[in-house]
Amino acid sequence: MTADAPRRVATVFTHRRPADTAAALAEVIAAARAAGFTLRFTPEETAKHGLRAEPGIEINAAPSREAELCLVLGGDGTILHALRTYARTGVPVYGVNFGEVGFLAAAEPEHIREGLAAAFRGDFETLSLPAIETAVGGRAWVAMNDVSLHRQQGQRVADLAVEVGAEEVARVRCDGLVVATPAGSTGYNLANGGPVMAWGVEGLAISFIAPHSLTARTLVVAPQDPITIRNRSREDRVDVSVDGRPIHELPPGGAVTARFCDDVGTLAQAHGASFYHRLREKFGRLASGGR
Repeated sequence: MTADAPRRVATVFTHRRPADTAAALAEVIAAARAAGFTLRFTPEETAKHGLRAEPGIEINAAPSREAELCLVLGGDGTILHALRTYARTGVPVYGVNFGEVGFLAAAEPEHIREGLAAAFRGDFETLSLPAIETAVGGRAWVAMNDVSLHRQQGQRVADLAVEVGAEEVARVRCDGLVVATPAGSTGYNLANGGPVMAWGVEGLAISFIAPHSLTARTLVVAPQDPITIRNRSREDRVDVSVDGRPIHELPPGGAVTARFCDDVGTLAQAHGASFYHRLREKFGRLASGGR
């Protein structure tokens, strides 16, 4: 790279425990300099790591929409944050797993040098991920994994009705429910006994949390069918979360809408990565206690 050549830009996100990623961040900075990248850090990331501005490092900066890469040192929650940040931009999100499962990650910490070299070379495949567009309380959000509703602490069980299109297909007393994308089907939905949907499947899964019913069943909804969830309680509110983060308290009689939206996130993954291999590797390892 010549002195006058434009520098390439990468945004960096890390998870909430900076001590866990301090050594890895030093590796990222060194690899970025070698590859001719400028790294951009948000105000939160800047404060978290005590960073100072220097050549190749921009601090207190908004994520660049012109970034060539978004690099994540964290678990699935941090990767989801990056995917939402770069929704519909085509910027690939490359994750190095510093979380518990790391189902969305492209590399593990023990292979960080090889992973970073591949990331900065652009030596990876990309997978386009769908999302859920949800609206409640006059605002709209994008969920990469799931939208969930929960009864509030200390309150009675929720009374939730599910409509698909113009038809009410279920009304269940429960602790809550989850609407999940295929990528999110291996998260909260799986814990509810919902189906695992392979990446590439189009549609949304609806599963109930602790249903007070013998007939409540998981439903997979076609991508073109809009979903409405209504709080049928006469007195109690329910909490609404997007990708595990609370966004709204739904009053009695209130409604949440959700619809499938294709090609929202761009996830980087290693060449030849298979959903089914990843499923066996990640969840098989957890089942065997990490051995």
